[in-house]
Amino acid sequence: MAVRAADRPVLPAVPAVTLDDVLRARKVLAGVTRVTALEGSRHLSRLIGAPVHLKCENLQRTGSFKVRGAYTRIAGLSRGERAAGVVAASAGNHAQGVALAAALLGVRATVFMPVSAPLPKVAATRAYGAEVRLRGQVLDEALSAARECARATGAVFVHPFDHPDVVAGQGTVGLEILQQCPEVRTIVVAMGGGGLAAGIATAVKALRPDVRIVGVQAAGAAAYPPSLAAGHPVAVAEPVTMADGIRVGRPGDVPFGIVRELVDGVRTVSEDALAGALLLCLERAKMVVEPAGAGPVAALLADPDSFEGPLVAVLSGGNVDPLLLQRVLRHGMAAAGRYLSLRLRLTDRPGALAALLEVLSAADANVLDVGHVRTDPRLGLAEAEVELHLETKGPAHCDEVTAALREAGYREVGQRGAEHQEAGYREAGYGAAG
Repeated sequence: MAVRAADRPVLPAVPAVTLDDVLRARKVLAGVTRVTALEGSRHLSRLIGAPVHLKCENLQRTGSFKVRGAYTRIAGLSRGERAAGVVAASAGNHAQGVALAAALLGVRATVFMPVSAPLPKVAATRAYGAEVRLRGQVLDEALSAARECARATGAVFVHPFDHPDVVAGQGTVGLEILQQCPEVRTIVVAMGGGGLAAGIATAVKALRPDVRIVGVQAAGAAAYPPSLAAGHPVAVAEPVTMADGIRVGRPGDVPFGIVRELVDGVRTVSEDALAGALLLCLERAKMVVEPAGAGPVAALLADPDSFEGPLVAVLSGGNVDPLLLQRVLRHGMAAAGRYLSLRLRLTDRPGALAALLEVLSAADANVLDVGHVRTDPRLGLAEAEVELHLETKGPAHCDEVTAALREAGYREVGQRGAEHQEAGYREAGYGAAG
């Protein structure tokens, strides 16, 4: 789905970000951030019929682009502001960016994080030198605590996306893309609050107005489409997605004004598409990315014929919790038809389970896990229930496996594929904004 800027009502004035601001940010960041690699993807290039390159911000310092904006913002503070310290709130990537930037500039940093924040991100933020305070179950509660701390102490609140300096810092990604791929025709970038997309659009459109900028949001946390339609930022009441990097309930005023004028379209992708894209990045590109970072790839997979190349997809971050990665990979395999979970009833007698496994072996299905239940009031006296988790070769092989089981006389009482896995994200708590 694409939303364009035509015929939208005029917004109140917000601080503008210009190409000069981005160029100044590039000077500030010289020697601090990395010029991340631009890697070609043969698989995605074949898919869309034109060259596709991956901008690897997952390999940036702190594991995401966020350090660009955080450093630019803190570097611009006065001596008195630096002495007062900085305060931020984040579930992970912005926290690490602020922590590293503050440490490099000799500024005291306090970062508020939800108690649900992934432990690796909390540990990394502390390791960069910030004081971490865990507050609230969701990011909004941590943000409130951070703002209150800033008011009480006089520290400067460093917003993750809603400030011109932050947007300008993120815009340096766009400058690098134009240098590394001067023939680019389309840039695809994930969007939460919109700081990265706004920064890239500011830089790229000033130098190459012919390049299309396409934003991507998770369908369950897509605040930009209704906001663009309304002509002003509109909040999503309860953003739901496993992609915590773009799980933002309301666009920032500063990036919204830029996105509204310069971004050519915003698309939404499902949780299935995000999981499948993350799996593809691992298998085909050998890139570890978080679900938000895989958003642009998910958009390409969902509608490959609608993009003009040469194309650059921005892998915005790689800070993924190993436990979430495990779940997402299984979900991605399910969405791709390579993971099958089902429950079967069988007669409770010696050798029954071995006979079932023999059928699966003959069907060339790889058994990952087996659960064997004998004591359940739903079962008959001579019945047992087996829950199986299988690795398969794709949708056609899934059909072959289930057909072989039916032919052998097994009765299926439940099957779980991608739909069950997606519901599981809500059950596991990934639906809460954080």
